Amino acid sequence: MIGTLGAVVLDCPDPRALAAFYAELVGGTVEVDEAEDDWVDLNREGGQRLSFQLAVGHRPPSWPDPERPQQFHLDIAVERAELDAAEKQVLALGATLLEGDLDGTRNWRVYADPAGHPFCLCAC
Repeated sequence: MIGTLGAVVLDCPDPRALAAFYAELVGGTVEVDEAEDDWVDLNREGGQRLSFQLAVGHRPPSWPDPERPQQFHLDIAVERAELDAAEKQVLALGATLLEGDLDGTRNWRVYADPAGHPFCLCAC
């Protein structure tokens, strides 16, 4: 092993707002260094840190257009019985539904966060 994964970093137009979105989605504490307005961390006790970096002129992926591919996405595990409630919550937070679960024929639904990054709610 060469090293350990320090953080997953998402480029975005508003680091504070996107960190707040993910804090509601997966929990954690938003930490802002007031001296740096282009970087925000979401620290999650016992979990992977997410960081958000200002990207001026950010162009979000366009699902599923290969001209602007997703490059990566996050899978968020949700109890199957809570999937509909979780969808309502992420939509209320500003997410956009990109693809549903095809009338229950698959175990995930695809969304875009407020900056356009795709993520999935996956039934577990």
